[in-house]
Amino acid sequence: MEQQATKTDETEAHAGAPESVAMPEPMTIHDEEGGLDRDFVATVRDAVDAENGTALRDLVEDLHEADLGDLLQALTPEQRDGFVRLLGRDFDWLALTEVDESVREKILASIPNETIAQVVRELEPDDAVEIIANLDEEDREEVLAGIPIAERIAFERSLDYPENSAGRRMTTKFIAVPPFWTVGQATDFLRGNSRLPEEFTEIYVVDPRFCFLGTVPLNRLLRAGAEERIEDIKGEVDYAIHATDDQEDAARLFERYNLLSAGIVDENNRLVGVITVDDMVDVIEAAAEQEMRRLAGVGDEELSDSVVYSVRSRFWWLLVNLFTAILASSVIGLFDNVIQQMVALAVLMPIVASMGGNAGTQTMTLAVRALSTRDIKAIRPGRFVRREVTVGLINGVLFAILMGAIAGLWFGRLEVGLLIASAMIVNMIAAALAGILIPLALFSVGADPAIASTVFVTTVTDCVGFFAFLGLATLWIH
Repeated sequence: MEQQATKTDETEAHAGAPESVAMPEPMTIHDEEGGLDRDFVATVRDAVDAENGTALRDLVEDLHEADLGDLLQALTPEQRDGFVRLLGRDFDWLALTEVDESVREKILASIPNETIAQVVRELEPDDAVEIIANLDEEDREEVLAGIPIAERIAFERSLDYPENSAGRRMTTKFIAVPPFWTVGQATDFLRGNSRLPEEFTEIYVVDPRFCFLGTVPLNRLLRAGAEERIEDIKGEVDYAIHATDDQEDAARLFERYNLLSAGIVDENNRLVGVITVDDMVDVIEAAAEQEMRRLAGVGDEELSDSVVYSVRSRFWWLLVNLFTAILASSVIGLFDNVIQQMVALAVLMPIVASMGGNAGTQTMTLAVRALSTRDIKAIRPGRFVRREVTVGLINGVLFAILMGAIAGLWFGRLEVGLLIASAMIVNMIAAALAGILIPLALFSVGADPAIASTVFVTTVTDCVGFFAFLGLATLWIH
């Protein structure tokens, strides 16, 4: 009976309880590859098109600025303007540092300069400078005029440095202390200062003229005694970067020595800013992407660029390719009588040229990368040339044996196999030489080897391959 009563009570309790309401599942923001989910992007587009600011805020309020940048690039230009307008003060302006330059310029063009002036005051100096630098000169002056004089001077000083210099990437917010302070004074200063950077890993030591003397990592500061002097625990200035140094050179220092931050000095060794690893990661990524585009002959083209710009950007390089292809075809034309006598030559010619072109591209890619990272100085150009020629010779012999056997069996003639084997060795060696010497030659005269090397290397391997194969065939026939 007792068990029955308990069961009845439970039944009544459940009967009297309100039915549970199923909560809607949160929307998936990222797909399996880490990009933005298509359904999420479509929902955002619908909210923008419907002018539904409340729904839009709910969708994007927790997005990281990098994801917000990807979202902006997924929208049409009209939707981007509506997106920024609907979010208003809730828009994360850091997202503008995560989009293509052309997208950033179009968004900024639709925003009043007074608003931009208010926005950049709330950003870190390096992020603010990146946004201001994209404005036209007239708009830039108007924005700077709306910023308090102290901040304006700092922005103008950063903007005075060359576009791709370390000075453009630095932040002017850092912590500097004199060497005669004690650890106790420094920690009291850190605790009581509300204007410190949001994140920092070390403090910088400067003399009265603000000359850079060294750094003190936070872990060393916290472990030191309160009466120890800063000058006794500071590290030496091993990696000071000049504000006018190229940002890629600065990034290589970070990559080589695993730095988290580094001081930026002017021509008088005065500390003017600090550059951090997150900015250097962006520089390394941008440099690698730019190198890939140049090797493909698309320059600084971005996915957000217009069709007209893309056509204009690619046309002239394709025109150069056309003339080099005509040059390679003219080599074939010199041996038209030989080709007519032996049809096998026409079948096998593309194999010789293709293998040489691929081998040359492999060597060229290594050479361009070594020149870009300055690694070629460490291993010496002569050693690099000998290494690549040896690799080309060995590969040439291996593929000569393989292709010679295939061609001999294919056409049932031993001499055809010997011809293509000999031409393969010659062209693989030529490919190795072209792949290293052409980038070195272009670099020595101040040209960018990433832009022009591909066309010249391909031309050399095509011409040498055709000439060697058909020339040897001519000697054999006659």
